[in-house]
Amino acid sequence: MNLIHQIHQGESKTLELKRQLPRHEQIAQTAVAFANTSGGKLIIGVDDHRKIAGVAETDIFTLQDQITSIILDRCYPPLLPEIYTSNINGKLVLVVEIFRGNLMPYYLKAEGKNNGTYLRIGACNRKAELLQLVELERQRINQSFDEEICPEFRLQELDLTPLQIRFAAKGKPLDDEKLKNLKLVRQDQGHLFPTQGLLILLGKFPHIMTKCARFKGTDMSLFLDRKEYTGDLFSQLEQAEAFIKNHINLRGEIKGLQRTDTYELPEAALREALTNALIHRDYTNQGRDIKVGIYDDIVNIVSPGGFPSTLTADGLREGRSEIRNRVIARVFKELGYIEQWGTGLQRIKKTCFDHGLQEPRIREISDSIDIEFQRPRVSGISEVPDTAGYRRIPPNTNQQESVILKQLDQNGMITAAQVMHLLSVKERRAREILKQLSEKHLLEKRGSARSTYYTKTNH
Repeated sequence: MNLIHQIHQGESKTLELKRQLPRHEQIAQTAVAFANTSGGKLIIGVDDHRKIAGVAETDIFTLQDQITSIILDRCYPPLLPEIYTSNINGKLVLVVEIFRGNLMPYYLKAEGKNNGTYLRIGACNRKAELLQLVELERQRINQSFDEEICPEFRLQELDLTPLQIRFAAKGKPLDDEKLKNLKLVRQDQGHLFPTQGLLILLGKFPHIMTKCARFKGTDMSLFLDRKEYTGDLFSQLEQAEAFIKNHINLRGEIKGLQRTDTYELPEAALREALTNALIHRDYTNQGRDIKVGIYDDIVNIVSPGGFPSTLTADGLREGRSEIRNRVIARVFKELGYIEQWGTGLQRIKKTCFDHGLQEPRIREISDSIDIEFQRPRVSGISEVPDTAGYRRIPPNTNQQESVILKQLDQNGMITAAQVMHLLSVKERRAREILKQLSEKHLLEKRGSARSTYYTKTNH
């Protein structure tokens, strides 16, 4: 993707746009956020409306020296930005490119590692929480969360039957050697302990749950059915798939003397999407679970955790693959739930195309992965639900506006001060975004002066 195309796409996980040189602290925050996540570019000379304003040629070298000094003086471990200019329609922009580092976590020297580590979430820089810091430390030593020992559980106390049944069905014994090879157990102090991966596969933690809901119409005002599935991941997969099939249409077709029943959405694509959600979700986040929402127009599957740090939406479309949970992925592949690394998305798309359906919409929304299947019998609806919060964001909104609308779904109201904190922007930019949402008739302004707040429109 060339630079012009990236700018037209707007700010994202890997792109930040500025009309002029931002505050020194903001430059440093963006640098460490990019280095801790997927890398990215800070482009100076582009305004908030993605219009190329340019940078004066006489200022280029001064800006380059200034930015280099800011990043070297304020960031640790040391970061070496690549700074260059690009001529776009006769105007120069300054590009500051930061690559993902290998010495994570990167942080602001003045604030220290615990308070000065930032991540790139969507189009914003967010201060890392403790669990995120720990995850960055794991990435530095190339270890996944599910490979760690969990000493709170004894291997002898665990019922391995759900795994043993599935391995036996494949003609593979699940003996001690197999458990070790798959890193389901690890030895410590002369004893075998289960890893987090084994406990996750067996569903031993309360947040390992798949919530399914069927709503009437295209919003969440009325439940027709809802279920919460716990237990081992394989059972959750089967139960969630059965729930979806129970609430989508089944078409019967007579060919000769044979009757063929076909679901409106291909079973293989739905199963692949559910499998991906279970394998790739962020299991360190104990406050969230997988959600499946079925509406009159869409089927939505949302799993906690954005794309793994080095992966972007563009990389995903190109078939790149990065495994967040290596133990879980390895077991699913051993049992045939995964055919080949990095081909899941392509299979989902191809299966839908082969059935004459629209391409599923796959997005990273804040720190969730959202996949949306358009049901073939409904069309022309501009705003429909989304199970990330059980509402979908209208298609004519950008990343920052989507974050605000999702926050409103949760809290019912929002102020300019809250937008400033939520998006890490100045007051002027916060009010501008709120004004744009009001002009799109997505928000209503209420109150006045310091008591001003915004709510979502009723339509």
